[in-house]
Amino acid sequence: MQALPTALFSAQQTQEIDRLIINQYGIPGGTLMCRAASAALDCLQQIWPKAERILVICGAGNNGGDGYDLATQAFQKGLKVNVIELTPPSENKPDAFQARQSWLATGQQPMTFDGSLPAADVIVDSLFGTGLDREVSGDYLDVINAVNAQNAADVMSIDVPSGLSANTGKVLGHAIRADATISFLGLNLGLFTGQGPHYSGKVYFDDLNAPADVYTDIPSIAQRATFQAMAPLLSPRQKTAHKGHFGHLLIIGGNQGMSGAARIAAEAGARTGAGLISVATHPQHASWLNCERPELMVKAIHASDDLKAPAKLASVLCLGPGLGQDQWARSLFKETLFLPHPKVIDADALNLLSQHTQHAGNWILTPHPGEAARLLNCETTDIEADRFAAAKALQQQYGGIIVLKGAGTIITNGVETKIANYGNPGMASGGMGDALTGIIGALVAQQLSLFDAACLGVMVHGMAGDQAAIKGERGLLAMDLIAEIRDIINPSIDVRVPYALLSG
Repeated sequence: MQALPTALFSAQQTQEIDRLIINQYGIPGGTLMCRAASAALDCLQQIWPKAERILVICGAGNNGGDGYDLATQAFQKGLKVNVIELTPPSENKPDAFQARQSWLATGQQPMTFDGSLPAADVIVDSLFGTGLDREVSGDYLDVINAVNAQNAADVMSIDVPSGLSANTGKVLGHAIRADATISFLGLNLGLFTGQGPHYSGKVYFDDLNAPADVYTDIPSIAQRATFQAMAPLLSPRQKTAHKGHFGHLLIIGGNQGMSGAARIAAEAGARTGAGLISVATHPQHASWLNCERPELMVKAIHASDDLKAPAKLASVLCLGPGLGQDQWARSLFKETLFLPHPKVIDADALNLLSQHTQHAGNWILTPHPGEAARLLNCETTDIEADRFAAAKALQQQYGGIIVLKGAGTIITNGVETKIANYGNPGMASGGMGDALTGIIGALVAQQLSLFDAACLGVMVHGMAGDQAAIKGERGLLAMDLIAEIRDIINPSIDVRVPYALLSG
């Protein structure tokens, strides 16, 4: 199995790649179909080497053709194979029709769906391809529900899980819940954001020996963010470095009753390596906020004018953790937006921004879907229906860098877009967004570009959450995550060896 590429394409683009290979490079569609079936069967047998009974569910398009070819090859290898077809043969596309004929030539006959599924070790979903753009219904819906209801067989989807939008990761009514998905020619956007990660299982890839030049003709829409690619930004520090080289991060927030949010953001920033951390917060708790973390400098903010002095010393501002939306919060919000510093805007600062729309180039906005909906004056369901379109709209309206949080976080500057697939459901708890704010702010303070800081910050945040979740997802707290950050942002150091020995 091939390593996953970073390039991500729309369904229309992968269809165009397929067309170019056939028409411009002279590789017949039937040949590509046979290669896809072979790659899928090899993948299946590597994942489930003891599987002997294969059930293939075929639709009418080329995705169904892949299924027929896989069934033929599996039968020829001595596996017990059943095929369920959902559409009359007359509706098959030419290459799929020929693939069905090859299946018939083995002496086997396809089955019709009668509401039940024959026993199998692995079910292969080749019902719909990447072009599905409507909600499933009829027999298609019934067979999807039957696959999801059974628990005896593992499930592999070809291209995308049937019922999942290849472009958006939205479930079109109902979708196959696969344990694995194998994608060909180009990875689709929808596999990695929205509901895609939940329904796709582990994603595999094969380029079917496509000519490399075909990809120069079709630029990808987005890229998968990988820590390996960005780790060089975390190179070891010079021996002569001092705290002034790594920036002064100012956290602005922590209204009455919400001091914890500012504290979480500040400590996350400190653990990510900012040289200095200050917190501008409500007078009610300013005197004790740093009792257990004396490295933090805390300033009581009675009125917006009190913010001017700490801001003069800061290189980056993080506005929003625990800010609230009362008059105190609004005055700090207004004052901060006039300051020239690079900024990370989160939480209640985003809610206030939705009421006072502005456009800027030197900030990073980090909304979750609910906050994004308020910023765009729409419903959360509209955001989740097409997260790429939502991120693009946010960037066009507000400028800067957009970090649209969620499963498959999207980071875009309007020109370049990345998806980060790090993190886990245990991170669905209070304070996690505050930690992300501090991490990103600290990376900006260390002179990373806004876009690089956003991408790397999302990955560090997710990886820390994954490390913390080794003990279990339930009960995972933001402060548990912060304890893992230091190991992750020092990738060149083997943390199992004392530092003195490394330098000795």
